[in-house]
Amino acid sequence: MIQRSYPKLSISQQCKLMKLSRSAFYYTLVELDKATLSVMKADDRAFTEYPFFGTCQIAAYLRREGIVVGRHRVRRLMAMMAWGQSTNAIEPAASSHPVHPYLLRKMLID
Repeated sequence: MIQRSYPKLSISQQCKLMKLSRSAFYYTLVELDKATLSVMKADDRAFTEYPFFGTCQIAAYLRREGIVVGRHRVRRLMAMMAWGQSTNAIEPAASSHPVHPYLLRKMLID
């Protein structure tokens, strides 16, 4: 793909041709440490058991279990774990009641 020692094109020119930002080219993935992974597993276990809990309640639940974690960290980890999930916010819900037309659209109201 992109060669660092290509004599005819610089790295920025190669990135431009590939439509890739240079920051994405130089980015190296950071591995999560074992402590964060254990908190994520406990967070997932708590959310699976109590899906109606919010971040404050999950943080309190984890503290009772002996894992000291704040709600902001719980929120960040839950957002990281939810990247693959999608919502159906774009499509309207399938409902049984009909959609009525707006009858006053072309009428002049004095």
